[in-house]
Amino acid sequence: MASVVAAQLLSVGTAGPVRETVADTQAVVDAEVALQTGGNPLSMTDGLFVDPQLPAARWVAANPSETRAAAIRTAISRQPMAHWFTGTSDADLGKAVTNYTRSARIAGKLPVLVAYNLPGRDACGAQSAGGAASSASYQKWISTFATAIGTRPAIVILEPDALGDFSCMTTTQITTRLSLLNAATRTLAAKAPNTWTYIDAGHANWTGPATMAERLLSAGVAQAHGFAVNVSNFIGTTESQRYAQQVKTALHRSAGYVIDTSRNGNGSNGQWCNPGGRKLGKRSTANPAALQLWISNPGNSDGKCGVAPTTKAGVFNPALAQRLIAGK
Repeated sequence: MASVVAAQLLSVGTAGPVRETVADTQAVVDAEVALQTGGNPLSMTDGLFVDPQLPAARWVAANPSETRAAAIRTAISRQPMAHWFTGTSDADLGKAVTNYTRSARIAGKLPVLVAYNLPGRDACGAQSAGGAASSASYQKWISTFATAIGTRPAIVILEPDALGDFSCMTTTQITTRLSLLNAATRTLAAKAPNTWTYIDAGHANWTGPATMAERLLSAGVAQAHGFAVNVSNFIGTTESQRYAQQVKTALHRSAGYVIDTSRNGNGSNGQWCNPGGRKLGKRSTANPAALQLWISNPGNSDGKCGVAPTTKAGVFNPALAQRLIAGK
């Protein structure tokens, strides 16, 4: 079962206002105009962006005297991790993505964004819900998303779980999904030329590497920078890296890859929804050959399950965060 289908569904409105002076704004605009397109976003920035508006940071800010706040602040909320963008109005989406990537640009840091809004994205069952209402609405949504990034450097993780499980989908649904992913990669390449896009490729315990390579090729990985593995799952880095290398070999083409290390410090016990005994993994690192990033936001619930049976998907739970810090 997909590990991220009940993952954090963060409101794009949480990106917050950009606090900058008129001079700062003009300096950023001038810098953006001067950017070369098709550049390396890692070399155009100095480290990864820490978003002060993600749920863990907001919880710490609202509960500074709580006994768990100091540990959560140090171990989680001050670490760079991805901001998830899901379905919303085009106007709100464009504003949120612009604010988020511009805040990162002002700081000279590289933002990581997750685009998670394919129609029928939860077709194989999940505790979360959503996705664009139609193919046309999704194409408009991803165009707004890419346009809002513009020439600012960024990393985009494209549609977690999209290629992991086709068993409950019809041939027509599969064809449509692959077509939309192709359209998304083309749109990002055209409208966000300094973005590295990684199409999600499931995880090591889900789809065989040869099958995943075929699906990635059909989804347009040739137009992307590569693929992502272990998004919101718990599989150890060594096993995830082995799987990613097998997928890369099966592609028979150059491709980078991203590993989500956010919650894989103790590896997987085979469960995907708030399993106990998991631990924070290695902090995000910017190795262009094999990025290791916190794509999931540790402490956010996967759904009403496991060790957080009453916490909805995407809601920050300090008890979950504490368990991940302690490895319990």
